[in-house]
Amino acid sequence: MTPSPSAPGSRLASRLGMTERVFAGPRSRKLLRTIEEGLDLVEAALADELRVSDALADTTSRYLYEAGGKRIRPMLALLSAQLGEGTTQDVVEAAAALELTHLGSLYHDDVMDGADVRRGVPSAHAVWGNNVAILTGDLLFSRASQIMARYGERAIKLQADTFERLVLGQMHETVGPQSGDDPVVFYLQVLSDKTGSLIAASAASGIVFSHGPAELEEPMALFGEKAGVAFQLLDDVIDLSADPDETGKVPGTDLRAGVPTMPYLLLGRMPDDASVALRARIDEGVARIADGADPGILDADLAALRDHPATADTLALAHEYSRAAIDALEPLPAGAVREALTRFAQAVADRSS
Repeated sequence: MTPSPSAPGSRLASRLGMTERVFAGPRSRKLLRTIEEGLDLVEAALADELRVSDALADTTSRYLYEAGGKRIRPMLALLSAQLGEGTTQDVVEAAAALELTHLGSLYHDDVMDGADVRRGVPSAHAVWGNNVAILTGDLLFSRASQIMARYGERAIKLQADTFERLVLGQMHETVGPQSGDDPVVFYLQVLSDKTGSLIAASAASGIVFSHGPAELEEPMALFGEKAGVAFQLLDDVIDLSADPDETGKVPGTDLRAGVPTMPYLLLGRMPDDASVALRARIDEGVARIADGADPGILDADLAALRDHPATADTLALAHEYSRAAIDALEPLPAGAVREALTRFAQAVADRSS
């Protein structure tokens, strides 16, 4: 018997969590209906593409999809598509392919990070083991590639380039900075590759597949990349005070698994005795957890890191990337789409969960 996650909601308002801010005002309310209708089409495409004739693969590949998700990447693709021909079938299928790529990466990430919970349910590797989880991720990547192959060389290259950056980002995160690398700069590049690249591809794909103005592809990609990094930096902050009932994650999941986050890295730049001692205790706790100790031994130290200036500095950095995302929108025409994208970048850096 496997867990049965609840099915995803059908409306944007039920899964984005910041809809009121992004789609405020009369023009944006009309746009919201357009995006909701497009997301329903993407949802139907995802359900169709996730059907697998093999019973086990069908169950595992649907598992995290059925656990929910904000569908941020399809939303951005649909938003930028309104600068072109709108919600075409090409846009819908490309958005589905990029969301499948994201889903596949989650199966791999949870194995790499040793995460036991994802989207409020046990992670796939906790249910079926590492091998099945990894192979399920591979299956989703192949399905995404099949979709993109329908649209020719340019679509294949967009998918391949994005996938390459996802893999490099995970590889660099796993190996860590080398001698001479600045750990903070290195980590920001990891975030750009692991998170920013897929959001950038999604934002740009709406222009590409709706035959929008070619000169807007690069600004939309830059917007997505910067917003993606801001999103992940906020995740690093939220991770330290996560409520498992709301976020589906145990507080400090990454750090307990020995995966550095920005507050931890910025802590290492602070020379005062209290900061040095806190980092040393975290390092010792991570080593003990790796040897089998209860992960709860880090609860107090992670609470101290949550209240440390290093975490406040991470929040400030997230807002800096949010502003850079907004600046990238300068070439876009004034109107509801640009307003919504601007509010999206602001909301990404202001969200609390």
